[in-house]
Amino acid sequence: MVTAIVIVVVLVVVIGAVFVVGFNRLRRADVLAQEALGGIDVQLSRRADLVPNLVATVRGYAAHEKSVLEEVTAARTAASRAASGGTVAEKAQADARLEKAVFDVLAVAENYPDLKASANFLDLQRQLGETEDQLAFARQYYNDAAGRLNTSLKTIPWMFFAGPAGVREREFYTAPAGTELPPTVSF
Repeated sequence: MVTAIVIVVVLVVVIGAVFVVGFNRLRRADVLAQEALGGIDVQLSRRADLVPNLVATVRGYAAHEKSVLEEVTAARTAASRAASGGTVAEKAQADARLEKAVFDVLAVAENYPDLKASANFLDLQRQLGETEDQLAFARQYYNDAAGRLNTSLKTIPWMFFAGPAGVREREFYTAPAGTELPPTVSF
């Protein structure tokens, strides 16, 4: 009789331990994915913060390029809005729009040799380049974290803990359709 009670207690403890481990593993993976998505938000915000300086610098040399500068401002606003609470797809769409708008501004700058030689403009270009590299890393880091979480949610035994842990599959950060081609610039 005592042996049976000991076996039941050991089984309850083992099942409880497995539940706690599974629950914590999924919650930890979910937090890492959320943190990684926050990293994308930080880089999107950083790029959006650089844009007003870029626009102001270019505006001084190319005031007649008003439509390009207005699109950059609108794209920056959309990116800031998406970074502060949009879905992954909305963030990707706003990211692509801002990236194209910044590319257009940099292309306009090619027509202004004095602007291209400006130390302020060169520094902004360098900072944007660094931000693009960090943004690419943040996207990949998020997709890695989302992939690990999604794999756990689809494999035994972790899949049994998804409901109790309140963890759901995360969508991957993908570029919107059409962004795989280089942007075209027309003046």
